[in-house]
Amino acid sequence: MNALCGGFAAFPYEMRPETSSLPSATSKPRCPWPGVDPLYLAYHDEEWGVPEHDPRALYEKLILDGFQAGLSWIIVLRKREAFRAAFDHFDPEKIARYDRAKIEALMQNAGIIRNRAKIEGTVTSARAFLKIQEGEGFSDYLWGFFDGKTIQNSYRDMTEIPAQTPLSAKIAKDLKSKGFNFCGPTVVYAFCQATGMVNDHLVGCWRHKACRAHAKRRV
Repeated sequence: MNALCGGFAAFPYEMRPETSSLPSATSKPRCPWPGVDPLYLAYHDEEWGVPEHDPRALYEKLILDGFQAGLSWIIVLRKREAFRAAFDHFDPEKIARYDRAKIEALMQNAGIIRNRAKIEGTVTSARAFLKIQEGEGFSDYLWGFFDGKTIQNSYRDMTEIPAQTPLSAKIAKDLKSKGFNFCGPTVVYAFCQATGMVNDHLVGCWRHKACRAHAKRRV
């Protein structure tokens, strides 16, 4: 058993259907959490679990997962393009220079989640990102916790999937020590699942094998 096992599911649980196993009446067997929402299905089929190594994309996903805290991921997903427009497409160098006036402007933007602490945390996290990026690089820093390789889990039921793990707690603690905000162990584990550091597609889901293949293509 690897270091990430134990607990409850960290997938976007707000869409959890009554069954915790794979649906049988679909053209392709999938993890059940996307339900029938087209946007959620596209996210599951095209993004979730694909290994991400681009530093800026990793920063964006970590920030958006932080905005999800206390809410549902589908809310963030529906607002993602508005977030990108509001936050300069998540360019850390620009965000790190946001001043009080910019933060107040963001607080008036109805297209995003207007939480002052999370908005201010995005700025603080951008500055932390830049420090890491100037050193070892943000992608290498995060993937270093996994020795550069995706952890391939083999869960058959969503009740087996953890909400957080000792490793996600370790990463969360380290991120916070470096100045990141809204990155607790559960947020971090959801982030690791989404960015392919952990493959938590159920083994019966067609994306489990596809994401495993994505991980193998990285040299």
